[in-house]
Amino acid sequence: MKEPNDVILRSVTKVAVVIIFTFAINLFISGHHYPGGGFIGGLTFSSAVILLFLTFDIKTVRKNIPLDFKVVAAIGVLIAVFTGVGAMVFDVPFLTQTFDYIELPIFGKTELATAVLFDVGVALAVIGTSLTIIMSIGDDR
Repeated sequence: MKEPNDVILRSVTKVAVVIIFTFAINLFISGHHYPGGGFIGGLTFSSAVILLFLTFDIKTVRKNIPLDFKVVAAIGVLIAVFTGVGAMVFDVPFLTQTFDYIELPIFGKTELATAVLFDVGVALAVIGTSLTIIMSIGDDR
């Protein structure tokens, strides 16, 4: 059977995925002070990968992104939990966050917060879980 010629779909998808990934990073970074964060950034990131799954097939995308998303989800949960437990090491309540400002050469005065580590964990957990679910649904054909 001959494969369909969907050059336009594949070309538009490649551009759209880059835009969606960029927007996901923006949502993740801005989530500390504005609406967004690890959860919605992770979902947006997953939506770009799902668009790749739909345009190309899951096997092709899996060859190019050889990650076990169950492991990604587990690592995300561990990062989020250890961020919360880390506060208890300093004798403060679970998930107490702290921040400080440092001077970076290009960016100037920049805030560093432990909440970002928690958001990284949440994002990885969401990406891993959502893509595991989508791939298991896709494999059930």
